[in-house]
Amino acid sequence: MKLLLLLLAFFAFSAARAQSAAPATVAPAVLDPAKPVQVVEASCGQCRLGLPGKSCDLAVRFGGHAYFVDGTTIDSHGDAHAKDGFCQAVRRAEVQGQVVNNRFVASYFRLLPEPTAVK
Repeated sequence: MKLLLLLLAFFAFSAARAQSAAPATVAPAVLDPAKPVQVVEASCGQCRLGLPGKSCDLAVRFGGHAYFVDGTTIDSHGDAHAKDGFCQAVRRAEVQGQVVNNRFVASYFRLLPEPTAVK
């Protein structure tokens, strides 16, 4: 009986951890033609855009202001610490969404390809 209770507790704990480790919601890649699209600078808010914090978090900059992003994450768009990653470079992205409580809530986020060098 004790073994059964122990196993049940273990599985309940494992399920709770798996649920809390689920990836954050990623903004859909479907453009809403009824909403305006902005091309913004996207990067790590702390490493590249001067926002406060102690971890690497996705941010966008437009209109002279930088905002942390809700609706997608820094790791949803590749390795943030790669040579072209958000912690190493400021990239361009097409976005739809709005600023709410000084954060950009993305309903659409598409990282644009980097320009190729002319040889």
